[in-house]
Amino acid sequence: MRLPIIISAGLLLSLGLNLPVMSKSPIEIAQSPASNNLNLRRAEKRLAFNRRFWNQQNISNYDYTLSNSCFCIGEARGPVVIKVRNGQTSSITSVATGKDVKEYFQNYNTIPKLFDVIQDAINRKAASLNVRYNARFGYPTQIDIDYNSQIADEERYLTIENFKVIK
Repeated sequence: MRLPIIISAGLLLSLGLNLPVMSKSPIEIAQSPASNNLNLRRAEKRLAFNRRFWNQQNISNYDYTLSNSCFCIGEARGPVVIKVRNGQTSSITSVATGKDVKEYFQNYNTIPKLFDVIQDAINRKAASLNVRYNARFGYPTQIDIDYNSQIADEERYLTIENFKVIK
């Protein structure tokens, strides 16, 4: 007599565990495509504003330190000192070793290229994009990109520090 009750209870329990979730958590709502599109539109407006601001200042000689936190080889992480003269990269040197490491930083070796990295994340509809800009010059100081929230270890976290205009 108890066996049919136990079987029935087991079936009801297993069906209940397989029901779809009827509501979303706050995190799922924040990560929804509509929310992401709004965040990317905001990011695009901020990018356009800061890129214009940077360009208006006509800075072509500068140095900065870049760190790339990624799932990549150590030489590609930095920190490195990037020197730009007349708008062109003149050197990229590892802070730790003093060696030239140009081959690992071609996408980040000028401020305009950093703006391009942000635009690329917007164009690719990155799952998450957070950028901080310098108020005085408009260049990005932090670029955090997660291209796909379902994939581990493809994120980029770029930090730009020690920016100096060279006269």
